[in-house]
Amino acid sequence: MNRQKNCWQGFAKKGNSEPMTSPVSHPRDALHGITPENILNQLVQRHGWGEMGRRIPIRCFQFNLSVKSSLTFLRKTPWARQRVEDWFIAEL
Repeated sequence: MNRQKNCWQGFAKKGNSEPMTSPVSHPRDALHGITPENILNQLVQRHGWGEMGRRIPIRCFQFNLSVKSSLTFLRKTPWARQRVEDWFIAEL
């Protein structure tokens, strides 16, 4: 659970001065090196907001259609975040 919490919370900060490095492959962590924003953008591009709202019925996927509001909600809601991650991993 710590990995997921850190993954979603770490990208809310602006002005991070740490240098970007290329992601290293970790066989046990399918989401290593993939940002939460990247996950959402790829799912929206592949399926659209309508399909996302149908599969995971949360308001930010049905009415307030923005990546920003979705990231905010998913950072605070572990069950919804887990469903999004599981969906994304299933398509890899």
